Amino acid sequence: MIKRLALLLILPVLTSCGFTPLYAERGVGPALSSVEVIPPKGRVGYLMQEQLDDALARQRGEPARYRLTMTSNEVRTPRGLRVDNTATEYELNLTVTYSLIENLSGKTLKTGIAPVTVTYESSDAPYAGLSAQTDAQERAVIQAATLVRLDLSRYFAGEATKAAAR
Repeated sequence: MIKRLALLLILPVLTSCGFTPLYAERGVGPALSSVEVIPPKGRVGYLMQEQLDDALARQRGEPARYRLTMTSNEVRTPRGLRVDNTATEYELNLTVTYSLIENLSGKTLKTGIAPVTVTYESSDAPYAGLSAQTDAQERAVIQAATLVRLDLSRYFAGEATKAAAR
């Protein structure tokens, strides 16, 4: 009951300040769902495509109006050393560079970079170390895909606002 009352009191304030939810902009959802993801090769590319296809709600039955091409760069840096000079922790830096291209014209509409840094503990047990590394890679991809999706959403929301003003 108190939550509903608080929500009712906050809503007029949010609408009066010009706040509009990102997906409330006309055209953002349909535009995102018509983006075909062209991932880089390798495990990071596969994971990025999986994340973005889900996040953008790609409609497979219809031809894509846009394509999202990506490249990725992954750097693993040891941090913290033991007495025997082996790392106790690693830092994984993943940088995804992307371009949104309109299929009809071939024109590049938006470019961007999604840099992500995650850390993970190393282990003396080989399987545990490999498991920690793959988990870190998955976490980095999820964060990078979120950054890409948000950037594309902002772009399409801006385009929808421009179209409405015309």
